[in-house]
Amino acid sequence: MIAASSWSTERRGSARARRRGLAAAALACLGLAAAASPAAADLRLCNMTDSRVGVAIGHRDAEGWLTEGWWNLDPRACETLLEGALGSRFYYVHAIDYDRGGEWGGRTEMCTREREFTIRGVEDCLARGFDRNGFFEVDTGQQRSWTIQLTDPDRPGAALR
Repeated sequence: MIAASSWSTERRGSARARRRGLAAAALACLGLAAAASPAAADLRLCNMTDSRVGVAIGHRDAEGWLTEGWWNLDPRACETLLEGALGSRFYYVHAIDYDRGGEWGGRTEMCTREREFTIRGVEDCLARGFDRNGFFEVDTGQQRSWTIQLTDPDRPGAALR
């Protein structure tokens, strides 16, 4: 299990972005080689917090970079983000805590927007009318299935292990 512990209190200009950043805080990634059935293979995300969260993902496919969002997860809920065997080793995640503010993010900048979106390319986000947000990298090790768990940064034991 991997858990990141960097906590950011950076403030930004827009109302949404002013929430304190969690900057990939208290993230746990679990690779699951076997799912409920042997044929199942998906990218899943579990919200292990007490808050509602919104999730966006980025990855490369045959046509290049793609970002998609938003999946809205209730507290203690899981959602399949991509169905089928994973086609990439690396996936990128940006998540927003709707109830307490803050976000899970990282150094890889990708395009997003306020409402549901599918965006091709990661260049010139602002010039193309999109927002730009930091995503954290998830290395699946080329597994067929992977589950990402978002955890509360205040939870004991959330430090890097």
